[in-house]
Amino acid sequence: MTDAQPRVLVVGEALVDVVPDRDGTPRDLPGGSPANVAIALGRLGRDVRLVTLLGDDDRGALVRAWLEASGVAVLAQRTGSGRTSSAVVTLDDAGAASYAFDLDWDLPAVPDEECDVLHVGSIATVLEPGADAVLQAFRTHRGRALLSLDPNARPAITPDRAGPVARVEELVGLADVVKVSDEDLHWLHPDDDPVATATRWAGRGPGLVVVTRGADGAVAVRPDGTVLEVPGVPVAVADTVGAGDTFSGVLVDALLGLGVGGAGAGDALRALSDRDVLDAVSTAAIGAAINVSRPGADPPTRAELRAALGGPAAGAE
Repeated sequence: MTDAQPRVLVVGEALVDVVPDRDGTPRDLPGGSPANVAIALGRLGRDVRLVTLLGDDDRGALVRAWLEASGVAVLAQRTGSGRTSSAVVTLDDAGAASYAFDLDWDLPAVPDEECDVLHVGSIATVLEPGADAVLQAFRTHRGRALLSLDPNARPAITPDRAGPVARVEELVGLADVVKVSDEDLHWLHPDDDPVATATRWAGRGPGLVVVTRGADGAVAVRPDGTVLEVPGVPVAVADTVGAGDTFSGVLVDALLGLGVGGAGAGDALRALSDRDVLDAVSTAAIGAAINVSRPGADPPTRAELRAALGGPAAGAE
C-alpha cells in the first residue's frame, strides 16, 4: 500500500430510503448501496471519500450530514434535476427489503484521484449516463488500486437484463475482488448455479469472488477454483437494509488490514492463504450480522466489530 493510512474511493449513488416505521408511517433514512459501503468504512476509521450526486434540497443535506458524521468525505456533484434520489422501501414479514426508485444518475466523470482502493457497485454501474463514468474510473485505476465491485441487481431500474449483464461482466473482468449475493446472481444468470458463476468469474481476473447467501453464510471462490465455505451468523433480524453493503465495506477493511491495496493489490490478494481469506470473509459476515440486528443501514464501528469478534478485529491497525 502507498502509505500508513490507505485511501479508499467509493463511487456510486447516495439517496434517501423511504422506510415504513413500525406503525407504517414513512420516514426518510439516508442510504444507497455505495454510500452504505462508505459509511461502513468510515465507521471503521478508514480514510474514505464518496463520489456521488446529491440534490440541493433537504434530503441532500440529510444525506451529506449522515455521511460526514461517520467520517466520509463527500465529493458530491449536483443532480441534473436538483432533487436528491430516493428509494421507497417495502419490508416483508421476515424483514427483507425491496425497493422502488426515483433515481438521477448523470455523473459526468469521476475525479482522477490517487487511492489504494476503488469500490463501485449497485445502480451506479449500470444506469446511464453515469455508468460510463464509473466504468472509465475502473479502467483508469486498474493496476493502481484494489478494484472492488458489488454488482447489486436492481430489476426495477433495469428490467432488461441484457445491458446490465454485459456491463457487469465487463466490470468483473477488471475487478480484483467481487462481492455478490446469490439473489443478484440468480437475476444476472438465472440458468446457472451461483457458485458456478462465481467460479467462472474468478477465472476471468478477480483474485476473490464472494457470494453471500443471507442466513446461510457465504462462499469465497479463488482463481484456482478453491471454494471456501463460511457459515451463517445467527442473529435476530430487524431488517436486511444495508447488509450486503456492510459486508462489502468490512471485507475491504479486512483486506486492507492484510496488506492488500495499492498498485500491488492483485498480486497481494492472490498471495493470501486460504486461512487469511476465510478470516476476512468471516469478519465481513459478522459485520453484516451486526447491521441486520438493528433497523436500517447501520454498520458497526471498529469497537463494535472488535467486541463481536471477541478481540482485535481483522483489519484493525
